[in-house]
Amino acid sequence: MTDTSSITPVDGAITMYGADWCRDCRRTEALLNDLGVEWTKIDVEASAEAAAQAQAISGRMNIPVVVFPDGSHLVEPSDAAVREKLAV
Repeated sequence: MTDTSSITPVDGAITMYGADWCRDCRRTEALLNDLGVEWTKIDVEASAEAAAQAQAISGRMNIPVVVFPDGSHLVEPSDAAVREKLAV
């Protein structure tokens, strides 16, 4: 995982917009780490611009917003939904 205060996603990696206080974010972080996939965290608490990006992507205020390299995204995904998307 790459933790960044930047709001720029890493090409070819999964990007997760979230916050440390968010239980769903922590659960999704743990799953991505357990799966060993390349991903980047963008902290919506650290940047109003990052929060606006997450809302623009999802059309909602909910987090986490997980953006996949193919451009698709999931909002507040279950572990099963993330596993299905990653086909693992």
